Amino acid sequence: MIGKLQTNKVKYVIELFDYIHSVDNYKLAKKISEEEKKTRKKLKHFIQVNIGMEEQKNGIDIDNLNDFYHHCNQELNLNVIGLMCIPPQLAPVKDFFLKLNQLNKSLGLNEISMGMSSDYMTAIECGSTFVRIGSKIFGERLK
Repeated sequence: MIGKLQTNKVKYVIELFDYIHSVDNYKLAKKISEEEKKTRKKLKHFIQVNIGMEEQKNGIDIDNLNDFYHHCNQELNLNVIGLMCIPPQLAPVKDFFLKLNQLNKSLGLNEISMGMSSDYMTAIECGSTFVRIGSKIFGERLK
């Protein structure tokens, strides 16, 4: 599952998906953990990092990442396999991708979700193992 996940939708997502790319707050992480216990299903999770420290974007601040990761991994028993980011739109993405890769390695994680249709090649060069290329496959979104 890619995109913002509301806590009231978690029970449906657990049934339908194997991955969640957007674990971005404590309340959501706790709800996911509770639903995984109920259903006895373990998903693979990416923690969304607010890599550009943008107020309008979701994600864990870099300064809080270590605490959030350990809370998810140790206290909630979530299977966190990597980090995910959406860099600022008008900035050079490479620096942000390299920073996320560095953070990912510092936590000992192997997977990393970064890069979309417009920048996926740069993301792959910077170590991405998952890219989100919906508009390259399905075309641009209708407005």
